[in-house]
Amino acid sequence: MPQHEQIDPESLVPLAALYEVLPGGFNAIPDIVARRETLYGMLAQMTADAPPNPNVNVEDITIAGPAGDLALRIYRPVSPAATRPALYFMHGGGMVLGNLDTDHAAAMILCEAIGAVIVSVDYRLAPEHPYPAGPDDCFAGLVWMAAHADELGFDPTRLALYGGSAGGGLAIATAMRARDEGGPAIRFVMTPYPMIDDRNETSSSQAIVDVGIWDRAGNVEAWEWYLGGQAADGYAAPARAEDLSGLPPTFIDVGDQDMFLDEDVAFAERLDAAGVPVELHVYPGAYHGSEVFAPTAQLSERIWAARIAALTGALH
Repeated sequence: MPQHEQIDPESLVPLAALYEVLPGGFNAIPDIVARRETLYGMLAQMTADAPPNPNVNVEDITIAGPAGDLALRIYRPVSPAATRPALYFMHGGGMVLGNLDTDHAAAMILCEAIGAVIVSVDYRLAPEHPYPAGPDDCFAGLVWMAAHADELGFDPTRLALYGGSAGGGLAIATAMRARDEGGPAIRFVMTPYPMIDDRNETSSSQAIVDVGIWDRAGNVEAWEWYLGGQAADGYAAPARAEDLSGLPPTFIDVGDQDMFLDEDVAFAERLDAAGVPVELHVYPGAYHGSEVFAPTAQLSERIWAARIAALTGALH
């Protein structure tokens, strides 16, 4: 059966539109700068008609990072509250794409839905800045956030990490580093379809080749750029980490049409074996980022409802 026939019909609609505009998907653009511009332009068009959300205040700031200025975006609910939980947010993009704008809609949804203070980090991207630039930026931003809990208005005992795709791999790596370096304390980790294994040896990583959003060729290329000729360790590729004990409770979701399916399921099983509470959702018919590209699909609504319920339960 052709791969697209296994995708949820509602979620397939934007893929068909993508292929009309860009045959072969995003990987058909070999130059990474042009690929970024195309992606950012398409996402901007998708959100151009979205009205401003009066329930969330957004502020962009810059802090001192490991290699110069590090941009952060802060989301705060407008409604008053004595104390709030918080999310530290790492955007997706395969370590080579993405910025504060690409996952802005998701951060807005989460801020309003769970009443959390959110700080999103604009970490450095490969190939210009290979590993460990991105993880170093992410950890530096987390340390800053935890140190400024009073100023930001959140309870430091209710701090969670959130990241999808590359951001999911970075969220897990950041949780590992917080564990290994004695803090900051993390209550919960949410990682939609995390990118965690550079080896590309699983069945799903070899089967997903023509969806057009994040396929095998793009993943192989992204890992090569991200590692920059270095051998991957557990912080670069969390699937390689030998010790998963002591990590915070973790939520993972992934579609069965996502090339990360097998590595994510295996990682969830390893977390469980290590004594880490883990919640795993596998969605039939979902491809990588389908809830982003098809936000009104019933499947996407189910995906978001499960995430919001899990975050609410963990943080409130």
